[in-house]
Amino acid sequence: MTLPGKKSILIIIVVLLGGLAIWLLTRGQKQNTTYRTVAITRADLLVSISATGTVQPEEVIDVGAQVAGQILSFGKDAKGKTVDYGSEVDAGTILARIDDSLYASDVAQAEATLQSGKANLERAEADLFRTEREWTRAKKLGPSEALSQSSYDGYESAWKIAKAQVAVNQAVILQAEAALKRARRNLGYCTITSPVKGIIIDRRVNTGQTVVSSLNAPSLFLLAKDLTRIQVWVAVNEADIGKIQPGQPVSFTVDAFPGQSFKGEVRKIRLNAAMNQNVVTYTVEIATDNSDGRLLPYLTANVLFHLQQFTQVLQAPNAALRWSPPADKDAGTTKGRNKSAMKDAQKASPGQTSGNDSSSGRLWVLDENGKPRPIVVQTGPNDGINTLIEENEALHEGMQVITGVDAPDTTRGNESVGTPFTPKFPGSRSSKSGSKSGGN
Repeated sequence: MTLPGKKSILIIIVVLLGGLAIWLLTRGQKQNTTYRTVAITRADLLVSISATGTVQPEEVIDVGAQVAGQILSFGKDAKGKTVDYGSEVDAGTILARIDDSLYASDVAQAEATLQSGKANLERAEADLFRTEREWTRAKKLGPSEALSQSSYDGYESAWKIAKAQVAVNQAVILQAEAALKRARRNLGYCTITSPVKGIIIDRRVNTGQTVVSSLNAPSLFLLAKDLTRIQVWVAVNEADIGKIQPGQPVSFTVDAFPGQSFKGEVRKIRLNAAMNQNVVTYTVEIATDNSDGRLLPYLTANVLFHLQQFTQVLQAPNAALRWSPPADKDAGTTKGRNKSAMKDAQKASPGQTSGNDSSSGRLWVLDENGKPRPIVVQTGPNDGINTLIEENEALHEGMQVITGVDAPDTTRGNESVGTPFTPKFPGSRSSKSGSKSGGN
């Protein structure tokens, strides 16, 4: 290749590189900034504390067994069906029967012991009667030629021994009666009955299972006294417990009934706090009505404690109060314009504190040039999504406030986001004519 040809190639390469550099420098200048905005609304605002709890029966009775043995059968509920989960029972209804053969034999043995003791008592009383008569005659004669001193003393001793033997047999009978009473009570414990009217929540034994009684009575049934009165146990963090008071209104939802809210009120704050991983929580009892029976025990409840309720107030999204415009890298005048706008906003809202104060905030709106302009507002409580803002002349319902910035729009004023050397094909987004034909 000749020298002029090499120079031509070199010139072409330099021109291409220069064009690429110019395209890269001008690309950012052609991008437009798009702001996300949300309207200021007027609506009700509920300030609340959220927590998770569990639906619990108001009164639960754990029915256990006081004797050991094998479960022979279950009783019948109010509908004549075998006692099972969800059975409705009355007070005194037989829930289960335990094998009572050993306890029945204990009763028979105690009865036999009692009868033997009574027979021994009758014999001792007869002996006492005899010795008492002999001792009475001996006392009339006294020690004399007709009755020696030793015989006199013998009659007295025999009477005292018979009297003592009667007392012993009486004590044996009392002991036998107590043993019989205990044996009969144990025999009665073989029939498990319901102490109250209620509903069986849990049945923890099956037919043929052996119940072993120890220091703690084994639990056979879990019975709820009244499911029309139900409560929710909620674990509340120590940071929020000071805001909760008895009688406070509460609303909660359960996953079993999506979209439906249940009402209740705080009944009690338990003082026995629990610590889990260095987090202290208190159990709060919430009373609620369950007359329709829809709430089932042990459902998970998502609870809201109502702290404050505001009606038809202006409110702005929390995202709008958190947002501020990014630093302008190539226009120091923008920062000065924002500072001037801030001073004007504070003059327009007399009596308000600076933006650093917790009771004040800053909202940004777009001015007539499409640039962010700040408005200082007085803020109130928030519900986690929106914050109450006090009304002033600079605010009105429906005003659009900035919540964020979208990705720069690189398609406006620029036919393609690729390099100038990218091939353009008909129908592709990089081709202007193709875009038009696609739109048609």
